[in-house]
Amino acid sequence: MTVSFDTNILVYATEPKAERKSSRAREVIARGMRNGSSILLLQTLTEFSSVAIRKTGISVDQVLAMVRIWQSVMAVEGAQANDLFDALNAVKNSKLSFWDAMIWATARRVGLRHVLTEDFQDRFELDGVLFVNPFERSNDRLIDEILPAVQGA
Repeated sequence: MTVSFDTNILVYATEPKAERKSSRAREVIARGMRNGSSILLLQTLTEFSSVAIRKTGISVDQVLAMVRIWQSVMAVEGAQANDLFDALNAVKNSKLSFWDAMIWATARRVGLRHVLTEDFQDRFELDGVLFVNPFERSNDRLIDEILPAVQGA
């Protein structure tokens, strides 16, 4: 099963506090990195970079280092021209915001089955892509199926 992480998961994972959401975000990203079952979307990396620098005050050098680490163990897929048309149709037909529709369109094209996020309606599914909130305890079993814990980790 292939999974990706929305911007909010990446941001939580880099927060210095060991709060529940930041710990959970680090956990699911680490599982994806170890299992080799994750793909990052260029859009989420660019959004993360902007938020991290502008809102959380992380230095550009730190952001660059984090992105390099993630990219060294997870493939990165960018949007393509036809993703724009699919996204616009999703905005029209499914009432997604434009940027969320771009994430969905790219995710669908590259074969992602799950996007972990807290921004979409939990368990919203569109054309084979399921959006799952990893912070909802009711999703723990599904998360364990999507991103099995690595033995000894």
